[in-house]
Amino acid sequence: MQVTRLQIVARGLANRCPNCGGRTLFKPGTLFQVNPACPACGLQIERGEGFYLGSLSLNYGVTLVCYLTPVMLLAVYGVIGTTTAIVLAAVGSVAFPALFYRSSRSWWLMNYYIFFPHQLPANRTGREADADENI
Repeated sequence: MQVTRLQIVARGLANRCPNCGGRTLFKPGTLFQVNPACPACGLQIERGEGFYLGSLSLNYGVTLVCYLTPVMLLAVYGVIGTTTAIVLAAVGSVAFPALFYRSSRSWWLMNYYIFFPHQLPANRTGREADADENI
């Protein structure tokens, strides 16, 4: 089975495993615990610090651009008051990243595998898979 870049994007946006498409990135019944590997296909989800830091940076950037910037612009143009903007910014700077956590982890995996689709187990040929097992 070959996983295309379009499938990787669709699976990433739906918070699914980029390899098999299963809803297996997070442990069942938890909001923030990521499975170290996909229970369905074995894809290593927790591959190192870069995967955590990358999703953290993505979450921070989306919070700034998609939440805090609009709140600031609404306050600057007088649509909402300064006190309201401060309260929205304070509450939203904690709540928005928490709500976006799952998506940021999935989107980071999606971004990684868009550039390196050959690293998905489903896209490896027999020789590549054998070479990885010998390492």
